Amino acid sequence: MSPLPEDHTPPISEDDRDTAVRRLQEAYAEGHITHEDLDGRLHQVLTVRTHSELATALASLPGENAGTTSTIAAAGGRIRRRGVWRVPRTLKVESAFGRVHLDLSRAVIEHAVVDIELQLGTGRARITLPRDASVNVERLQAGWKESLYKPHPHPRSGGPKIRISGTMGFGRLKIRHARH
Repeated sequence: MSPLPEDHTPPISEDDRDTAVRRLQEAYAEGHITHEDLDGRLHQVLTVRTHSELATALASLPGENAGTTSTIAAAGGRIRRRGVWRVPRTLKVESAFGRVHLDLSRAVIEHAVVDIELQLGTGRARITLPRDASVNVERLQAGWKESLYKPHPHPRSGGPKIRISGTMGFGRLKIRHARH
C-alpha cells in the first residue's frame, strides 16, 4: 500500500490571514454578511491552515473591487502586495524612490490578461508570477539597467498573460515565477 501524497502547498501566511480578515470586515460593513456570519467566518480564518480552507471561509463573499484599473502610488518607502489579493485588469504602480514588490503567486487573477504599468524612479522592483503565467515586457522602457526575467524551469500553460509596460529610471526590475 503506497502512502497518501503529501500536501505541498505552503502554509497560510499572516498576510493571507490579514487580507481575509479585511475582506470579511468590508463585507460586514457593506451589509453583505450578518454579525453572526462575521464571527463564524473570522474564527474560521484565524484557525485554518490551508489555502483551500481559507477560500471556503471567504466563499460567497462579494469580490474585492477588482474594477478595470487600480493605482498604487508612493513617493518613497515600500509598495508591497502579497498573499491573497485580487488583481485588477490594469494595475498602475507609481514610485519615485521606493521599492516595489508585487507577488502574484497566490493572488486571485480573474482576467486572462493583466496589464501592469510601472512608473518607477530610482527604486527597485520585483514581480513574482504564478507558475502558469506568461509575461511580456516589450513595452517597458528601462533607463539605466535592463530588467531581469527568470523563466520558470518547468513552466505550466493556461495561466494569465501578464503584460508589463511603463518606464523605469535608475532601478532594476526582477521578474520570476513562483517556485511552488
